[in-house]
Amino acid sequence: MQTVPLTAAAAHAAYRARHRFGALDGLRFLAILGVLVLHSPLSDRLGDISRLFTRGFLGVDLFFVISGFLITTLLLREQVREGRISLSGFYWRRALRILPLYLLVITAIGAYYVLVKQEPGARAAWPYYYVFLANFLTDHIPLLGPTWSLSVEEQYYLLWPLLLVLLARRTLKWIVVGFAGLYTLAIMAGLAAGAWRPGPLAIELTALPYTAILLGSGLALVIHGRRGFVRLWALLGGRWTSLVLALLLVAELALLPVTLLGWPLLIVHVTMTAWLGSLVMREDGPLMPLLTLRPVVRIGVVSYGIYLLHLSADHIAGVVVRRVSGAPEDALILYIPLYWGLAWLMAEISFRFYESRFLALRHKPLGQVAQR
Repeated sequence: MQTVPLTAAAAHAAYRARHRFGALDGLRFLAILGVLVLHSPLSDRLGDISRLFTRGFLGVDLFFVISGFLITTLLLREQVREGRISLSGFYWRRALRILPLYLLVITAIGAYYVLVKQEPGARAAWPYYYVFLANFLTDHIPLLGPTWSLSVEEQYYLLWPLLLVLLARRTLKWIVVGFAGLYTLAIMAGLAAGAWRPGPLAIELTALPYTAILLGSGLALVIHGRRGFVRLWALLGGRWTSLVLALLLVAELALLPVTLLGWPLLIVHVTMTAWLGSLVMREDGPLMPLLTLRPVVRIGVVSYGIYLLHLSADHIAGVVVRRVSGAPEDALILYIPLYWGLAWLMAEISFRFYESRFLALRHKPLGQVAQR
């Protein structure tokens, strides 16, 4: 029996009807895996084999692309469904997803290093985590370094939904292209060298890496409408395109210069965005069985908790391994399973018994939360 080719119009209808994108949790799994490799001796050990294994920091960039695409898509669909975008509803849902675990982590770890350990510089830095300015800190409180990316996201989402409400989609697309291009040119021209340094902060261009989130948002803007979807389908709609783009991304990570700034980083971000587009525009590609494996999906679901807690897990695992068999880098067979397993366990406990209680409130009006 001959298979009827999937048309762009049919694919767009299926895309708009889809309530959940099957590849996203699998991509989150890959993103958090990159971060875990980066913050372990594996990065140095395997980096001698290939530069690919030193690129774990790009897991954060992949998170950015996913976040920009998903948040923008949900807001655009809300606009179609309800006739408007509720900014209060957006910020309420965002707060319930981000703040409970984030505030717990920065309060507990900050209090330990400020009040107990009296870490130099920690007292001055601590307040800036609460106002999402961690991406501008020159020195982080130990174990709180990953919070810089959450600051970038929250700064972006303070403004982006408002732009969606006020501006036409065509204008927003030009903003995406314009910022990505100008930011890249500014980095290449060395305009990011200077910084304004108030207190423990350094306000500079490199601390505003919104390009990846903007490209994810731009993808959502383009494929939301039928015309943009059809045009992009010609480039990304092939059944094997997602595999080709995945291999292209791996090649870029292995071959591009050591310092990924300017045009090399833009190339990676564009490839990541195209890869995401190929995966959400059609879900019958060859990578989907891998990206939808049950443990892969589960780790993707709790990846936010893993991201916030993995350095704490690393610290605990390091203490245990040192007491049992010496330095972690000399006992990887013990250290890596303990570190990664503990990070997953901590995230699971947080998600099931803490975060989920707040997530259950995300569709309730603010004024009705206390009413039972």
